[in-house]
Amino acid sequence: MQTVGEFEAVQTATPQINIRPLKTGEDATPFRTLNEEWITRFFVLEAKDKATLGDPENMILAKGGQIYFVRAEDEVVGCVALIPMNDGVYELSKMAVAPKMRGLGIGRKLLEYTIAQARQRGATSLFLGSSSRLKNAVHLYESLGFQHVPPDSLPDMHYSRADVFMTMTLEASEKDER
Repeated sequence: MQTVGEFEAVQTATPQINIRPLKTGEDATPFRTLNEEWITRFFVLEAKDKATLGDPENMILAKGGQIYFVRAEDEVVGCVALIPMNDGVYELSKMAVAPKMRGLGIGRKLLEYTIAQARQRGATSLFLGSSSRLKNAVHLYESLGFQHVPPDSLPDMHYSRADVFMTMTLEASEKDER
């Protein structure tokens, strides 16, 4: 296999993907394992991570939130959570893409899909917390229209690793305006 710097060149084209929501009662293991991989690679699992990843059904789905999975060739290769807060405000959380699939545009497609789903749910804005160590993720959020904001303008996210705070105002889609 050819290598590019420290990364192996596995694929060069975006594979066929399918994005769908996690249904209540379905196996959420990929949500936990994909997130544990990136968190433990750069940081440590915190109490809030363990609570959310250990029980996403109660921590996200039961609160009216959603988890979206990206599948490629019948394997879950990405995920993200959309968590309602109040008055049309949603947190975008626990975004992860499998290491072998990074750099192929899967994260962008997943976020575009999730933003569209948030609009359909009536969301007026999205917010997230990230880390300056995750330069590619921060760049992706910026490229999709997220704006940097001071941390005190958002709900407390309780992650010691979070030092980048962003928000996106959602305008009604054409479908909503009809």
